[in-house]
Parts: sequence; C-alpha cells; structure tokens
Amino acid sequence: MTRPRTIAVIPARYASRRLPGKPLAEIAGRPMIRHVYERVAAAAGIDAVVVATDDGRIASAVRDFGGTAVMTPGDMQSGTDRVAVVARSLPDADIIVNVQGDEPLIPPPMITEAVAPLAADPAILCGTLARTITDDAELANPSIVKVVRSLAGDALYFSRSPLPYGRDIPEPDGRARHPYYKHIGIYVFRRDFLLVVAGLPPTPLERMEQLEQLRILEHGYSIRVTLTAHDSIAVDTPADLERIRTLLRPS
Repeated sequence: MTRPRTIAVIPARYASRRLPGKPLAEIAGRPMIRHVYERVAAAAGIDAVVVATDDGRIASAVRDFGGTAVMTPGDMQSGTDRVAVVARSLPDADIIVNVQGDEPLIPPPMITEAVAPLAADPAILCGTLARTITDDAELANPSIVKVVRSLAGDALYFSRSPLPYGRDIPEPDGRARHPYYKHIGIYVFRRDFLLVVAGLPPTPLERMEQLEQLRILEHGYSIRVTLTAHDSIAVDTPADLERIRTLLRPS
C-alpha cells in the first residue's frame, strides 16, 4: 500500500484574549511558531508543514525562517475551519494533521502516533490522542478535556468534567479500576472528511461544553483515540509562556 501523503497544518491567530500575538512570542531567541513548526516537521511521516494564519506578521515570521505560510480569512470560527481552507488548496493530500500553534514543546513522535491509525486503515476518517491522567488536579481542571473510549478505541464522549463517574467505587480505587484519559488536541483527518466536517453546523453538546470535537460525534461520525505516553504543554497564559521560556532557556 502506498503511504498516504500527509500534510500538517498549524493554525495560528494573532488575536488571543489572554496572550495577544502569542505565535510571535519569543522563546529562546525564536518565535513560538518556529518551535512548533520545526518539531512538527521532524515527525516521521509528515511530508510538508503549512502555517494557516490571518495575520501578515505571523506569515512573514514563518517565511523568514524558511517555512510555508498561507493567509486565511480573519473571520474563521475555529482552527478546524482555518485548516480546512488550506486543505482545499491541497488536492494531492490524503491526510491532514491539525497541530495547535501554541505547543512549542510538542514531541515529534506524538504526531507520528496520531497519524498511524489513518495511515494503516483507510476506513478511519478521523483520529486524535489521549494519555492517562495521574494527577488529581488535572482530573478536576475543566481546562483539561477528558475523553471516554469504546472498546474499539473510538471516542464515546469528550467533557470538561471527570468521566467516567465511579458509582459506589471510592477514590482513588476508581482510577485503578478504570483510568481517566486527558484528550490531547491533535486531530488527524482524511482530507475529504475534513471538508465535510468544516461544513457541519454546530451542535447542542458542542455549544454546552465548548468543545468543537463534539460536533463530529453528534453528527454520527467516529473519532479514533490513540493512547500515548507523551504529553505537551500548551501556552495559554503569560505564566505558561514563562514556564516554557524557563524550560528552553540555554544552560
């Protein structure tokens, strides 16, 4: 079987409520978007990387370090919509990987793990990642999305609440009987399916939880959830940015 052509697209907006200009934030002498770009490009099985942005400053920064940037409309409702705009211009792509532009420490093997199920099985339309939660603070944090899987490994539900609920099972014994999983926001799509997803109307549970991936489930499609031992740190706040700067500071 011929290996599917796989393109990673990194959506990057300049506007951010808590950290404006986030993709251009300096980390160890480089803009954040460059750290993300280079880690994604280092992942096995990725044929090309494109930054999808609504801001000329971000596009210029990407091109300055030799990367590829595509301008997208400023009124996109989500990162998935921005990625779909780029996917429409890539008719030779088989698989599109949506990697968030605010994860400068993302391990390249994590991206390869996310792609593997779609590369191996043409029947899988969409995939993502999850890892076991071992920290009580993560489990209770609504900013950390939890996912419940079927026996086949497909997502049953995503929530900001701890799931599943262990009725009559005292903690921490409940975690030993059934692990909790943190959703990791890398999405892998068949190109044609991504274009379908971009045209789906929003759904009630999506609006309630403010989780875009629920739109796919509510419309009756499946998302394969691959377990990984890797993790990444998203930069959402100035404190997150300082933490990353400390981790990447030259010794």
